[in-house]
Amino acid sequence: MAPARRDCSGWEMFLPTGCMLLSVLLFHPALAKVCNDRTKHGQDNSWFARDGENLPIMVLMPMNESALMSSISQGIEPAVQLAIQHIRESRKYSFSLITKIYDTECDNAKGLRAFFDAICYGPKHLMIFGGVCPSVTSIIAESLEGWNLVQLSFAATTPVLADKKKYPNFFRTVPSDNAVNPAVVKFLNYYNWTRVGTLTQDVQRFSEVRNDLTNELEKADIQIADTESFSNDPCVNVKKLKDNDVRIIIGQFDENLASKVFCCAYNLNMFGSKYQWIIPGWYQGNWWEQANTTNCTTKKLLTAMEGYISVDFEPLSARQIKGISGRTPKEYEREYSRELQQKGVEASKFHGFAYDGIWVIAKTFFRVMELLRIKQRQNVYHNFTVDDREVGKMVLDVMNETNFYGVTGQVMFRNGERMGTIKFNQFQEGQEVKVGEYNAIADVLDLINNSIRFQGVEPPKDRTIVHQQRRQINVPLYSILSTITILGMLMAGAFLFFNIKNRNHRLIKMSSPYMNNLIILGGMLSYASIFLFGLDGGFVSDKVFETLCTVRTWILIVGYTTAFGAMFAKTWRVHAIFKNVKMKKKIIKDQKLLIIVGGMLLIDLCILICWQIVDPLKRTVEEYSLEADPQGRDIAILPFLEHCENTHMTIWLGIVYAYKGLLMLFGCFLAWETRNVSIPALNDSKYIGMSVYNVGIMCIIGAAVSFLTRDQPNVQFCIVALVIIFCSTITLCLVFVPKFITMRTNPDAATQNRRLKFTQNQKKEDSKTSTSVTSVNQANTSRLDGLQTDNHRLRMRITELDKELEEVTMQLQDTPEKTPYIKQNHYPDANNILSIRNFTDGKDGEKSILKNHLEQKPQAQWGSMDPSRINRGPLEDINSPEHIQRRLSLQLPILHHAYLPSIGGVDASCTSPNGSPGSSPRHRHMPPSYRVMVSGL
Repeated sequence: MAPARRDCSGWEMFLPTGCMLLSVLLFHPALAKVCNDRTKHGQDNSWFARDGENLPIMVLMPMNESALMSSISQGIEPAVQLAIQHIRESRKYSFSLITKIYDTECDNAKGLRAFFDAICYGPKHLMIFGGVCPSVTSIIAESLEGWNLVQLSFAATTPVLADKKKYPNFFRTVPSDNAVNPAVVKFLNYYNWTRVGTLTQDVQRFSEVRNDLTNELEKADIQIADTESFSNDPCVNVKKLKDNDVRIIIGQFDENLASKVFCCAYNLNMFGSKYQWIIPGWYQGNWWEQANTTNCTTKKLLTAMEGYISVDFEPLSARQIKGISGRTPKEYEREYSRELQQKGVEASKFHGFAYDGIWVIAKTFFRVMELLRIKQRQNVYHNFTVDDREVGKMVLDVMNETNFYGVTGQVMFRNGERMGTIKFNQFQEGQEVKVGEYNAIADVLDLINNSIRFQGVEPPKDRTIVHQQRRQINVPLYSILSTITILGMLMAGAFLFFNIKNRNHRLIKMSSPYMNNLIILGGMLSYASIFLFGLDGGFVSDKVFETLCTVRTWILIVGYTTAFGAMFAKTWRVHAIFKNVKMKKKIIKDQKLLIIVGGMLLIDLCILICWQIVDPLKRTVEEYSLEADPQGRDIAILPFLEHCENTHMTIWLGIVYAYKGLLMLFGCFLAWETRNVSIPALNDSKYIGMSVYNVGIMCIIGAAVSFLTRDQPNVQFCIVALVIIFCSTITLCLVFVPKFITMRTNPDAATQNRRLKFTQNQKKEDSKTSTSVTSVNQANTSRLDGLQTDNHRLRMRITELDKELEEVTMQLQDTPEKTPYIKQNHYPDANNILSIRNFTDGKDGEKSILKNHLEQKPQAQWGSMDPSRINRGPLEDINSPEHIQRRLSLQLPILHHAYLPSIGGVDASCTSPNGSPGSSPRHRHMPPSYRVMVSGL
């Protein structure tokens, strides 16, 4: 046979020659001059008026054994003859059906030739019965409207023929391939499967079914997770289905590729209790053995195939109800089997549809004949005629009204499509077992009880069931850290009690108890933030968690600033007093320090308020990769973690870190500058430096590790909590433990017998001036703060006093007292050291000082005189004891009035330098522990 020419359109392309000619003959029969007999048939309209008329039917199907699908036709002829026989035996019809079979050989050209011969040279056919091969059937069905003929097929299941615009005169008693889609959707709904995937062979027949299935699934609100199509090798597509977590797979492919599909499924482990395959049910028996062209063994294929569901139309009704023929489906089947044995042919799965199809034709002719006879009787002129077009339209209308119960179930058409019964089979242990059926007319799915056997204890899930699992703080861990935090807060409360109870003690009072209270308050706020950091969605609601995001941030930031701001404010006061020596008297009270701390907190509040208004913290959820269920269940774990985040989180954290970093650097600077001021009651610079060092290191390490463990809430919370606990505890301990120890061991050790050493490099003009203050005690902090400020002024006053001392000394040289001279080497320190040891409450304080000083020398030395020096001049008498005593009595009041106003002594406006220091009221009531040593006078 010559190849088909490509210069013809539509079905004409299959003809080897004469394409245009056959197109004219098929679609324009009035112009077909060669079919004169057919045109004459149009004038013979008496067939409906006579009883016992033989009505010819054109039967088109492949009969040649070498032709494709001929096995179907060979098993159809016995069913057709059986139906005609049963119609005749019923005696309900006044006509006989005569079938004329034309062999199409399942070839388009030969099929058209057979149809043309039947039209032109055969009897006048009222209907066409048959159509097995889809391509031949579609070509002929497209031309039926032009011939005013109606075709009824019993085996053409291709969805293409469902297009009524293109094939208006086509009917079929067999459900189309699309008819299984509503049944599949019903089956999916039965098991609550709402997520499926499709695997389709890239052929028009299967593509049409898939497209229709897509529409049905969308109507049923079933998600199509993935749609895959393949031509030869399905393994890549099967793997994509697995990657997309498709568990319910609807396949559309023939048996030749089905073996490849299940071989791929076996290799990818896509079988068993987690997967459900749904495939066509029209495959031949034992197809896996006949069509196995894969490298998988039959055993592997059977393993992968176990449990699949096949869907196909029901060849015979399962309900044993007597139908239009007066026989049940089983009774008909027995008669059909006898016919097969007599003729020696194999059964066809379409035999029941062919049997019911003959009954459809018989009922249609009977109804059309009734209508025509009624019209004839109603014609008063008795010249009633009817043409083929009118007959064809009547046949079409009657066919749409068909409704009876046959051997295949209830026979009914909807737009030319059979509303039949769909059966469900399951592959169990090497064979298919019927498990249910779907009635398209009633839209009812009926599954046989306990017939479906799934591989698991329950039906497969339509997807990996994802259980969201919050990554939350472990309760034991939270409990442990909370307990440690409570202990820390109790420690801070103990320090607070200690500070308040001893607030009037010199040691505590000189260390600014109000600032100490702020340090404790900041530490307790930092401790409290730990409780909030450990609360997540497992303990509180989402709304409360979002509120906690803001609250815990505020508490931690304010606590940090309160604690370290108070420490740095105290250090700044020490720095301001001891470093600015050229300033006038400077009194820095606690109120000013509170203002400084309040200013720091105000900056915090401005940042936090702007943060909250512009870009507030909100609850965000971060999801992680799926994890297998640790208990082995068919579920997946989707870990998720709650965060407190906002749009510009980095910017806001950068602002906070920058501000806190500058505050810490400023504290480090103050601690370094005051490192040589070694008054434990005043200066915490050493402890502040240690605190800043530890806090800085811990914060840097904690922030880095916390960021790296962002997806591990237990580790992150543990690190954050330990950092806060360590920083708060070490800070509080460094500030208060030394004070506590001092108070317990020696309450006055911090204020008595201590030397305060302060060294400062002044400008070049003051480079040779140095002062060493060895012991400073104040009754209260405000007086102590002004001491260093007055230092410079007092040094200038010393110079003036030295000049006055020289004048007084010169005056003493003129005193006419005759006292034996004392050797100068006996008192080498009389002119170089002026020492004020004690100021007592008695009036003779100054005398006792002198007495104590002089008693350090042997009394014998006062009386032993050098005779050689008795007669020396008055200039040498200045070193006599009397002169020394008189000189001290003049120097002490001067120094008393010069120094004591700055350290809490007498005011400068008190008695004159020449007066007795004991006469000053302020001097008399001065506590005995105030001691000052000034050396280098």
